Amino acid sequence: MTNIQEIAQRAGVSPSTASRALSGRGYVSEEKKQRVLTAAAELDYAPNLNAVSLKTGSTRRIGLVAPRFTEPLSLFTTGLVHSAEENGYTVTLFMTGLNAAKEVEALEALRRKQVDALVFVMFQSDLSLIADYVKYGPIVCWQRVIHEAIPSVFMNQYDGYMLALEHLYERGYRRICNVYGATQRLNTQSRMEAFADFCRKYDLDPLACPSFENRDTARDGEQIVRWWLENGRPADAFACTNDWVASGIIAEARRLGLRVPEDFAVCGFDNLDFAPLLDLTTIHYPVDEQASNAFAIIRSRIEDIELPTHPPRFRLVERLTT
Repeated sequence: MTNIQEIAQRAGVSPSTASRALSGRGYVSEEKKQRVLTAAAELDYAPNLNAVSLKTGSTRRIGLVAPRFTEPLSLFTTGLVHSAEENGYTVTLFMTGLNAAKEVEALEALRRKQVDALVFVMFQSDLSLIADYVKYGPIVCWQRVIHEAIPSVFMNQYDGYMLALEHLYERGYRRICNVYGATQRLNTQSRMEAFADFCRKYDLDPLACPSFENRDTARDGEQIVRWWLENGRPADAFACTNDWVASGIIAEARRLGLRVPEDFAVCGFDNLDFAPLLDLTTIHYPVDEQASNAFAIIRSRIEDIELPTHPPRFRLVERLTT
């Protein structure tokens, strides 16, 4: 591999001058800089990033740790990559399949200085274990956690879910069936809290219609429609954990000749790309803004600067399913 000494010799300059010209740090006359760049191109020079990392103590790489690649994750990844690239960083993806051992591999990459920081989308490991690695570099979570050493860029799902419930009430729906995600997650618990407060506010019976838990796929939505038919049409609206469940409800309803919203209304959550195609009323969840906040926190800690974060907001997107 070509080294700095060879480039300096061909360009007729000192190795230190060649190094400054290639790194862009320090003064080099324009004439000498062009000679160095020409020599580097002729010798097909590429910097040894591992050597640069050892010298500077920084890889300018951020690890994104995620269980699997889903559409919300793709939005978060796009937002994080965009923010990183704008500031000279790259993003390395660690796919774990919710395997705690693979999460430790990502943490060890941070300890070995293969990445400068980690962003966890979701994890299975004990939070205390993850916190032990903060001494090696910043760690930020998208998953909702509360820990003094690990900032989280979560949004309070209570607020978004209450938007959906208030909209359904305003449209005249009273027998609302909640389709929740995993009940052990703080986000789901916040949605349950929102529904309880909603029922108290409007003096509604929270048990008037059964709720579903641990449902997050389109197939779950299809099954819920069949349950609805088999049990005397108990709900006049569905508030869904995400747009995928809502899409399954809408698709199965159409296959069975049911009408949305005449037979029942459907409100999703996320505002994914396919939501407009289904005319799906949903809650816009600004994932890209959360990713930008995650990068701002990481860059602030790596570079010891103060970068602002911007509180994102949920927004109701009203379409034809309500």
